[in-house]
Amino acid sequence: MQAGDRLSLEQIRAFLEASSELHFEAANKRELYEWVQRILVEQQYAALQREGKGLIRRYVAKMTGLSRAQVTRLIGQHRDCGRLEARSYQRRGFAARYTEVDAALLAAVDEAHQRLSGPATQQLLQRAFHDFGDARFRQLAQISVAQLYRMRNSHAYRQRRTVFEKTRTTQISIGERRRPEPQGRAGYVRVDTVHQGDDVDGRKGVYHINAVDEVTQWQVVGAVPQISEAWLLPMLHAMLEQFPFRIHGFHSDNGSEFINHRVAGMLKKLLIEQSKSRPRHSSDNGLVEAKNGAVIRKHMGYGHIAAENAAAVEQFYRQHLNPYLNFHRPCAVPEIVTSPQGKRKRVYRWYATPWQILRQLPDLARLLKPGRTVAQLDQLAQAQTDSEAAWQMQEAKRELFSNLQSRRIA
Repeated sequence: MQAGDRLSLEQIRAFLEASSELHFEAANKRELYEWVQRILVEQQYAALQREGKGLIRRYVAKMTGLSRAQVTRLIGQHRDCGRLEARSYQRRGFAARYTEVDAALLAAVDEAHQRLSGPATQQLLQRAFHDFGDARFRQLAQISVAQLYRMRNSHAYRQRRTVFEKTRTTQISIGERRRPEPQGRAGYVRVDTVHQGDDVDGRKGVYHINAVDEVTQWQVVGAVPQISEAWLLPMLHAMLEQFPFRIHGFHSDNGSEFINHRVAGMLKKLLIEQSKSRPRHSSDNGLVEAKNGAVIRKHMGYGHIAAENAAAVEQFYRQHLNPYLNFHRPCAVPEIVTSPQGKRKRVYRWYATPWQILRQLPDLARLLKPGRTVAQLDQLAQAQTDSEAAWQMQEAKRELFSNLQSRRIA
């Protein structure tokens, strides 16, 4: 390459014709640019005729291994600037809007609420800033659901976090076989049981009772050591008392724990109509089944919890989990959309806590039980931020499981 600086145009033409199979490459980019510049200057490229310029282009391409387009770009740069410089590559990128601090904050919220869906988490972030005035959430309050999921995949988020899973049903006879039709009114409750498994010796674990209002998604969870009248009837009565509004309907699957004369008698006494799921209609009790997985299995897991711990679990539910679920955990609110062809589907545009949903109902004060007021419930909702309530619930849960573990060892 160094000898090539002193070649005439005729020598360059002869070289190109004689070396059609040869190929050269520069040691590095800087040396290549310096050599091209020397050739262009010494051959007085700008003053050459068209044929001479073509020879120089072919010669530079042969000696450097550059493509025709690359040679053209270098000659253009030399013509415009008078010199060639190897520029370092600058990757174009978007300015980072959300910082590692935001990612850590999102991870903390997900840890407290056990990683809810994107829209529900977005609602929590907005409430933290707009409703509770937490300045740390100023940026995250504007995050889109898509960006939230992208942030969950970021390195800063994954340094802080990991995630969790579902249940079944039974069959028998009493109550009317139909789907409940609340028609937008609160007080139509769907109920199911979740068993916490047997131990290695076949001893039964705790039974969770899960009750969810269909319209507001107000949820009350209880725990009993056995599914028997002695335990179940008092628990159902206590759970129905925890709902702030009057109960009009009680819907369950066909399990004998609910479809029996004792439960039917109790509900009749309370003027609550009883219904049960229809065969081959799995969605009849779908709401509470979904809550079994999204709430009970998520928080209590699948491992065995001995039946004698039911009272401790029930206390945790009443004091910590139930208030958190109803005042601080956003739920997806379904909206039925009918297509021009008549096909109906659910879309989820609004995420809100059960208390927020209940507040939207017309004539709310009339729906509440005697002694319950909107002001009282508002005060409970505003007593803590969503994440404060979640952390308090998580701390109580850790203490509960720590006590369960120590009892198991003892």
